[in-house]
Amino acid sequence: MSILIGWGDRVRGLFANSKGPWGSGDGGGDEPPGDDGNAGPWGEPRRGRKGAINPAGNVSSLDDWLRRSRMRFGGDGGLPGRPNRSLIMWAIIAVACLWLIGTTFHSVSPGQRGVVTRFGRYSYTLGPGVSLTLPSPIDRVTKIDVENIRSVELGAGDSDDLMLTGDQNLLDIAYSVRWNIRTPELYLFQLAQPDETIGEVANSAMRAVISQVSLNDAMGDRRADIETQVTENMQRILDGYRSGIQIQGIAIKQADPPAEVNDAFKEVTAAQQDAQTYINNANAYSLQLRQKAQGEATAFDKVYEQYKLAPEVTRRRMYYETMEQVLSKVDKTIVEAPGVTPYLPLPQVQKSQPQERQQ
Repeated sequence: MSILIGWGDRVRGLFANSKGPWGSGDGGGDEPPGDDGNAGPWGEPRRGRKGAINPAGNVSSLDDWLRRSRMRFGGDGGLPGRPNRSLIMWAIIAVACLWLIGTTFHSVSPGQRGVVTRFGRYSYTLGPGVSLTLPSPIDRVTKIDVENIRSVELGAGDSDDLMLTGDQNLLDIAYSVRWNIRTPELYLFQLAQPDETIGEVANSAMRAVISQVSLNDAMGDRRADIETQVTENMQRILDGYRSGIQIQGIAIKQADPPAEVNDAFKEVTAAQQDAQTYINNANAYSLQLRQKAQGEATAFDKVYEQYKLAPEVTRRRMYYETMEQVLSKVDKTIVEAPGVTPYLPLPQVQKSQPQERQQ
């Protein structure tokens, strides 16, 4: 009941305030002014409140607690909701602390490096982990990924990209350049347009190497050598620029003549492949005959060694083996001679023997 009475007195006090309903007239009291100090805004006598502040300064009712809270935010005679200066100061301090923490502590992942600039000038490079720097704008940290492999596609589809070979032929070539960042501070401050610079350097290095090889070499088996030479030339040029870039490799994807003569070159290439196939078959047959001859010569040498040990026996054996090879492929006629046992048809004799046994 005392709480409800306190709320009613508070509402009456707002309307009885001499400065308006939103402020108190005396700057610290809760009693509204009147003719005798006891009358309300409608001429009614004020009731006594149990929730008054005691001399010790303790809050004895909800109305007093609300009044003190309102005084902290608005003060006497001020608009409600106006923040106190102390709260503004604490809010500024909190924002400043957050800003200091956010611009002082830096977390760098294992694949990154942090380039620190002090007043816009390079200072040092942060490694992986959590590091501490001066707050911004004194120190600024730029994180750069050094392990990510980037790629630039060059050539193909443009007549301006045709290259002249060492045998005065045009070559339409397409290739890609793979690279990553080796020194982040050099990469950040030495090159304004890294991708364009790498493309120009790759084009120059590729033209220099292609001008020293023939068209067949560029289209054939020397692609690996060309890629290696271009990689070395590009790395040497970029190191001279102090670019901080590491070339990982060159990959040639296409090496063809210009589109106008591409069909004719394909026919020539097919004919060359057929000719090479015939040459390979002839070489294989020649090798086969050579090995066969060598084997027969080795076998004859072994027979000759046996012949020297026993000439008559070896001669007779060779005669029998030769006659066996010759007569096995021709029709045979048996001629009976005096003193020679007639030819016995062994298959017929074998058939007649079981019949004689049955009889």
